[in-house]
Amino acid sequence: MTAGDAGVPLRVVSYNIHSQRDDTAALAAVVREAKPDVVVVQEGPRRFRWRQRSAALAESFGLVVAAGGLPALGNLLLTSLRVRVTATRCQRFPLTPGRHLRGAAYAECVVGRDARFTLAGSHLSTDPVERPGQAALFKRELDAAATPVIAAADLNEEPAGPAWATVARGLTDAAVAMDRADRPTYSCANPRRRIDALLVDPRITVVGYDVVDTPQTRRASDHFPVLVDLLLPASG
Repeated sequence: MTAGDAGVPLRVVSYNIHSQRDDTAALAAVVREAKPDVVVVQEGPRRFRWRQRSAALAESFGLVVAAGGLPALGNLLLTSLRVRVTATRCQRFPLTPGRHLRGAAYAECVVGRDARFTLAGSHLSTDPVERPGQAALFKRELDAAATPVIAAADLNEEPAGPAWATVARGLTDAAVAMDRADRPTYSCANPRRRIDALLVDPRITVVGYDVVDTPQTRRASDHFPVLVDLLLPASG
């Protein structure tokens, strides 16, 4: 079997970094130790000097900025030099008066010779009335992708919720695929809810899933990072 037949490996981290309010040295160490190819960040820099702060965050992880930041309202896509980014776009969900602005970031990527995929990240509202509409807008973009999707998001609800069901429709839940759906991702102080999703196109094979719970991750943010190993289909 050739490497192309076996699939092209990709390591993904999805991480709500709590606006870097916690131990930033621990945060950088957590990501560097994971050695990801891509990191999907929620609550990344989105205000004053967001470009410089996003670049500094990426550098602390040993990665580069692919997309997001202020145009995606804090959703940030970071990649290693192994991943080539061919196109990016950002999305803002309609503002509900009195609520926070929310959005999403997308990047068209290639790894290896011809393994193409769409990387997407979002962070949905804490408001259960507002959240389903945002999920529908995010899902519409995922469904329109021309290449296999890898979607990582803080959905702010558990898998039984309607917004989660909308986003997950037709995709593989990496936690379920590895029989680890019982692992909470939030909060580090009182772990009891799985609200951070990593969802992939069925053509992508999930070969590993972990919610990284260590003393270091408990210092780094209020969410645990989700670490997933995938095999991507070659496009050729």
